[in-house]
Amino acid sequence: MNTHELIDTARELVAGDKGLLAMDESNPTCNKRFAGLGIPQTEQARRAYRELIVTTPGLGECINGAILFDETIRQQKKDGTPFVKAISDAGIIPGIKVDSGAKDMAGFPGEKITEGLDGLRERLADYSQMGVRFAKWRAVFAVGDGIPSRACIEVNAQILACYAALCQEAGLVPIVEPEVLMEGEHTLERCRNVTEEVLRTVFSQLYTQRVLLEGLILKPNMVLPGLTCLKQEGVDEVADATVSCLLRAVPAAVPGIAFLSGGQSPELASARLNAMNLRFKSRLPWALAFSFSRAIQQPALEIWRGQDANVSAAQQALYHRASCNRAARRGEYNAAMERT
Repeated sequence: MNTHELIDTARELVAGDKGLLAMDESNPTCNKRFAGLGIPQTEQARRAYRELIVTTPGLGECINGAILFDETIRQQKKDGTPFVKAISDAGIIPGIKVDSGAKDMAGFPGEKITEGLDGLRERLADYSQMGVRFAKWRAVFAVGDGIPSRACIEVNAQILACYAALCQEAGLVPIVEPEVLMEGEHTLERCRNVTEEVLRTVFSQLYTQRVLLEGLILKPNMVLPGLTCLKQEGVDEVADATVSCLLRAVPAAVPGIAFLSGGQSPELASARLNAMNLRFKSRLPWALAFSFSRAIQQPALEIWRGQDANVSAAQQALYHRASCNRAARRGEYNAAMERT
């Protein structure tokens, strides 16, 4: 493990006012989104859509790293250029999703455990040979009556730490993604308490398994009320709750926190990130960045709809959303940007 390289890469991923683009949707997830827009659910259509993303003009102005799916990392542009090379040529660091998804946790109804550790050491070595410099693993925690349980939190935290240790052994920066899900009636305060408990447990396991904190990126949820909670706090209240939670649970050694969007609308995700940076940036030990998927991609996907004639307009929408989040990192995003 080259600690200096890990630390340098981790810092690069959250450097300046840029963030990460998550384009690592599994084939079933991608197909589901395509189906909703009448796009063919084929490997060819997925390849065309990923080419639209990686060839978006100026994307490297806003994005430091892109998280790919296994299928995507093996695909090429129409001219034969591998996507990894296209991304790297744009000044973007290529990364890879390595978990195999959240599966039902035996004995714990309503809870999930993320699988994929089997053979991970060998897969990470292969990905490194392909030019990948970081990886991502997601664990999910539903909030409800009696959940998440301690067992779910502890097991997923242990697995996240094991994944992170294997990544660093392979010379890859681990993106550690413990996501408290938005679905449910839970309040903002309940989300804050659950998120803090999850993060404290994750970092306890990272310490136990000797993971270099300076060489990882945390990808958490923002602290939000459940989607069906009657009280939906404003942008500033969300920023306060999220930052106070992170200050209590995330060590200062971590170089950056790159939020997931988790089903938020593109505009709300940008506004909430903006509020955090506007109000707290100068007082925080770590960078607050973004690692959005739908909150950057969805407007472009709705414009594209599988039609070659719509590629340019879709790319403009993608670049616009990435630019909005770049502004949010500086605390300079505002609603007027959505009308330009």
